[in-house]
Order: sequence, then structure tokens, then C-alpha cells
Amino acid sequence: MQSIKLAFIGGTGLYRIEGMEIVDSVDIDTPFGKPSDSIVISSFRGKKVAFLPRHGVGHRFMPSEIPVKANIWALKKLGVQKVIAISAVGSLKEEIKPRDLVVPDQLIDRTRLRPASFFGGGIAGHVSFADPFCPELSRALFEAAEFSGYRVHRGGTYICMEGPAFSTRAESKLYRTWGGSVIGMTAIPEAKLAREAELCYAILALCTDYDCWKEDEADVTIEMVVENLRANTEAARVIIKRLIETIQEDKPCSCQEAAKYAIITAKEYIPDDVRKPLELFYGKYWNKG
Repeated sequence: MQSIKLAFIGGTGLYRIEGMEIVDSVDIDTPFGKPSDSIVISSFRGKKVAFLPRHGVGHRFMPSEIPVKANIWALKKLGVQKVIAISAVGSLKEEIKPRDLVVPDQLIDRTRLRPASFFGGGIAGHVSFADPFCPELSRALFEAAEFSGYRVHRGGTYICMEGPAFSTRAESKLYRTWGGSVIGMTAIPEAKLAREAELCYAILALCTDYDCWKEDEADVTIEMVVENLRANTEAARVIIKRLIETIQEDKPCSCQEAAKYAIITAKEYIPDDVRKPLELFYGKYWNKG
């Protein structure tokens, strides 16, 4: 199979887009187990892209159960360089209304239970994460959304909570004082693992509700989320097609060398069972010369 440069991680159904032909479905075994589901390869105007349902077809995985390491490794194995994540969120700002779209540029990690690094177990490494989303990919995503005629906000802070319960009212108000723009459950560890795997990564956040801070609005319910998410998913389908048409898939980016100087451990001290799964990411550095 030819290398697939662009991938989308999102909810069930986003790989079924009118005007796009499904050409393959790929099952990949990874050193970190099976991905959430098969990766669907679709073609649109001569370009092939990958779609991975984050929660599995039928929405089987809770946010803390998603096999993110396997998902990222599998996409890298396909040759993916750029990843767009579609994420349902609640709004923490008055001006970000339900059914609005946001392309965030910052991130606060409030998760507790999720393995958030490929490093560890005999290999120490530290990547820069000051700007957690790829600026170039985020810009292209914002422009695709704006061109498509949707109400989209550029920039903002995504707060990633553990879940699966929604926020308490006190938490929601606290996050507003932190400058949070939206709140969701899936950006971590995706963004961190994508950076370690040297993938460009950006999020299209689909706003479904005002969380529970806005007392003149109904508190968030799953029914509200699903109804607004359905409308936003239609918008995401349009934006995805526009992005595929316009993106420069082969444009170099600093994200693609994010781990060049990250690994501190000398190669000869890294256990084989730790090193071999990571050859896909770092072999180009270890085998140099």
C-alpha cells in the first residue's frame, strides 16, 4: 500500500463521507495492542487519507480506555505525517456557542489514569510541548473551516478532563478562571503521543454545550451532546473535504523532528523489548552513521 500522509481521528461515521470512496480497511497489529478499530482508507479527488474511529465502531471505548499508543503507532506505520483529531467539547466561554467550532492552540492536562508517553521502562526522553498543536496544520484547518462558511474560533485553551462524568459546577467555574476555552476528554494523551511520534497534530473541536457553568442554560446532558454533535459532524465532513483539497501533505514541519534531541538514554542501555517497538519512530536517529 502507498504511504498515507494525512489521517483523521474522530467519532464513528466520519469515514463515511459523501463523495469519498472507501478503498481499503486496514487491520494493524502493534507492539501496544490493537488500535481502536480498523483504519479506513478513503480516496477524494486523487488523494488517499486514513480515518480511525477513536472510540471504535459502535463507540465501545470510554475516553480513559482508548488504546491511544496503538492508534498513534498504527498511523505512523502507515506513513502518516499529519493528524487531524475531531473532538466533542463543552464551551467555557460565552462567545463560544453550542455548534461553534474551535481550533485550539493550547492545552491543560487534567487527566490522571492514562499512559501519556512512549518513554519509560528503560528509555528516558523529553519532547518540547510548549505549543501542543502544530501551528501550520492548525492554520490550514482553521482556513478550511472558515472557507466552508462555519462559525469557527481560532486559538484557545482545551482543558482535557479524565471523565467519564461531566464537570461539577465548581470545576466548570474554576476552569473558566484558568482561561479555559473548551473542555473535552480526548486530547490527552493523543497530543502528547503524537508529538513523541513526530506527527503534526491539530484539533477541530466541536462545541456541543455550555458545560454547567452557565446557570441560565440547561445543564449538559448526553441527549444535548448527541443532538448538537450530529449537527457538528455534518460540518466536520464538509471541512474535511476542503482540507484534503487544499493541504500540502509533504510540506516539512518541525513537528517531524520533535524527538531529534529528546532521548537522553544511550542506545546500548535501552532494553531490546523497549527499543524495538520504538524503532519505527526513532530508528532514523539510532541508526544514523
